[in-house]
Amino acid sequence: MTIARSAAEVLEKHVTLEVECIDRVYLNLYVPILQQERGVAYFWKHHRGYDFASSALMSPMSRDFVSKVERFTEQQGLELITFGKGQRKEDLAKEYLRRFDGEEGVLFVGKAQEKAKVIRTQRRRNPKTGKCYAWLYGSTSMVNHFYFYCVDRDFGPFFLKFCSYFPYNAKVCLNGHEYLKRQLEKRGIVHQPLDNGILACEDPQRLKRLCASLTHEKVDALIRKWFARLPHPFPASDRKAGYRYEISILQAEFSLTQVLDRPLTGRVFFEEIIRENLDLGRPDQVQLIFDRRILSNTKARFRTRVITEGVVPSLHVDFKRSKIKQYHKEGRALRTETVVNDTYDFGIGRKLHNLPALQEVGFATNRRLLDVQRISYDCSIGEDNFDRIARPVIVDGQRAAGLRFGDPRVLALLMALVLFRLLPRGFTNRDLRQEVAPLLGLDLATMTQGKMTYDLRRLRLHGLIERVPKSHRYTVTDTGLRVSVFLSRAYARLLRPGLAAIGPAALGPACLRDAFDGLDLAISAVWIDRTRAA
Repeated sequence: MTIARSAAEVLEKHVTLEVECIDRVYLNLYVPILQQERGVAYFWKHHRGYDFASSALMSPMSRDFVSKVERFTEQQGLELITFGKGQRKEDLAKEYLRRFDGEEGVLFVGKAQEKAKVIRTQRRRNPKTGKCYAWLYGSTSMVNHFYFYCVDRDFGPFFLKFCSYFPYNAKVCLNGHEYLKRQLEKRGIVHQPLDNGILACEDPQRLKRLCASLTHEKVDALIRKWFARLPHPFPASDRKAGYRYEISILQAEFSLTQVLDRPLTGRVFFEEIIRENLDLGRPDQVQLIFDRRILSNTKARFRTRVITEGVVPSLHVDFKRSKIKQYHKEGRALRTETVVNDTYDFGIGRKLHNLPALQEVGFATNRRLLDVQRISYDCSIGEDNFDRIARPVIVDGQRAAGLRFGDPRVLALLMALVLFRLLPRGFTNRDLRQEVAPLLGLDLATMTQGKMTYDLRRLRLHGLIERVPKSHRYTVTDTGLRVSVFLSRAYARLLRPGLAAIGPAALGPACLRDAFDGLDLAISAVWIDRTRAA
């Protein structure tokens, strides 16, 4: 078995299994009308029938909910654990899960003080009558939260967290890979698990279908099912009147796991990928990976981070509140993962029914990142292609000037083409002007539409771009992308620094220049010796 020589070869010939799956999903559960003070007042005065609305009415309801939790814990023979400061809840849950031998049930109940949104009462006085009245207002406070760590026969381990104070907002955290493992076990499909993933499977096609079977309807059904089993803060009369929980997406992770045939292949590949892609956090790269247009007034943090935990590096690229991360998982697989912390970053709503649209964005983002990395690492071109680009061409009677290597305008055009490759709708004359002008240090007004039309014609006749039928938009061809990446990188990373390093001594000492001087002396000595021998 040989070691792969390129990123494309790794991804095409050394991947034994690909698993594209929803990973961790963190959901927010809330009663919509009770998120505003007016809605809370309506609940107490019109639904419950009180003459006033005050936090004094909420305290008995909260005490009753806490009593329900304590009774449930006692009746089920469960432990009620108070989490310590800094204690890792997941580690404790894993210990209980190892001892659990049932198909489904509650592992334990945990309690922790955390900050939460609450409704408080303020005493106000009517300026006309002088009478006092209660005024509701939103605030935050450190209150107890109850964690129900459960195991479901279809979804595996998950937890549901309730705030113990009005309006009793809750959160659910589940894992799509755990769902996948349960489905494989139920169907008797032989597989080898990976920590938070699948390492091998006897039926990859069926595995793929099972990944797609995790829908928002099933997630909703899971939550409603356990609502009926666990203590509920709202009695049946409130739920019947319409005070029911809605579900929204707080955080969602969408992963692509590519299992490699041997650890060495993955590590060499990943380290090379990191070295070549430290600029992925730039706005021009981010807009391609995440397929979102970055404007001058876009409020976002753009950065690329390489984080090393032990000896395992991971690559992180941020976009607004979301990010994409990539790492070598357990030395066996390449994991590419888009983490959405705010669905509005992608123009998608937060309600659970938007999960399919968000899933499509997450998976596409993972694939685009791999495309960018494959292209940046495997961008060689042949001598014929180089000659064809640099010389003038005549196509269907139309003549176009050559794209001379090293010409600033040509280099600016090539750099712009790299940016436009992954835009699904292509680019326009105006888009090209906006990218090329800053690269040349020119004002946008001096880069006229006519100049761009001339350049677009050159690029098209050389086969680097093609026009979208019945439109004024263009797309970058495969050849155009490869040529653009190779020539722009060859100039920026090889020719320019190389010429600077071997320049005159006035430029300062450089190890590369010294090496070239040594090579020159060695060649001269060889030719002198040969001449003398002759």
